[in-house]
Amino acid sequence: MITMPKSYQYTHAICRKPSASIIDGLRAVDTGAPSLELFQSHHADYVAALRSTGAEVQVLDALEAYPDAVFVEDAALCLPESAIVMRPGAPSRLGEANEMAPHLKGHYTNVHQINGPGFIEGGDILVTEREILVGKSARTNSDGVAELSDIVSEYGYTLREVQTPPDVLHFKTDCSLLDEETILSTRRLARSGCFEGYRVLHVADGEEACANSIRFNNLVIMPDGFDKTAEMLGNAGYEICQIGNTEAAKLDGGMSCLSLRFTPS
Repeated sequence: MITMPKSYQYTHAICRKPSASIIDGLRAVDTGAPSLELFQSHHADYVAALRSTGAEVQVLDALEAYPDAVFVEDAALCLPESAIVMRPGAPSRLGEANEMAPHLKGHYTNVHQINGPGFIEGGDILVTEREILVGKSARTNSDGVAELSDIVSEYGYTLREVQTPPDVLHFKTDCSLLDEETILSTRRLARSGCFEGYRVLHVADGEEACANSIRFNNLVIMPDGFDKTAEMLGNAGYEICQIGNTEAAKLDGGMSCLSLRFTPS
């Protein structure tokens, strides 16, 4: 019997359209307001790439009350056995998690919730075949990690708490899963030793922003404009799909942020 990798083989994804209020989205450094029209075009390309693999992709309506709601990954963690609604560390984003919960209940019998007092966001969580890595950051603290650990342990998962580099928003800002044994990472994150036992491929110098990519079925979906890393991954045998990300990047967003990816059991 062939077991399919549960960390990158998916039947479903949930995305949300960007809202006009996206210009008010959170950002670490203000590099200018994103263009809604261009963001919508990039988002459509992203959804099309997910669907091209045969996955069913649900695209939710924009939420004008929540400028950052397009970044759905922070609102939940989706495992085969259950979904866990997060408790975002940015107070303005707490409502996004509550908005996502009913949609998850349409796919899962078991939907848990992080109740606090800790906080945790999906952008700090990397699920591999052997464990769940969670990076502490400005948006994820030890109490939030501990509550998540209690939940996922019910399903037999091992969770390991690590540290996101200083001045990096989310753990997955600097890394992504490529396959069962391989992590794409920036050198600054890999130097911490958090990926010991994995094969690590480093993004090209100066292309750190493309570390936030996703493996989705047969594709490695990465932001456009990082040609050295794309060539390296292509030479390593991965099928690359590059998507425009200039507008999401103005709000510290990347490829993983834009979808919840799952295969409910």
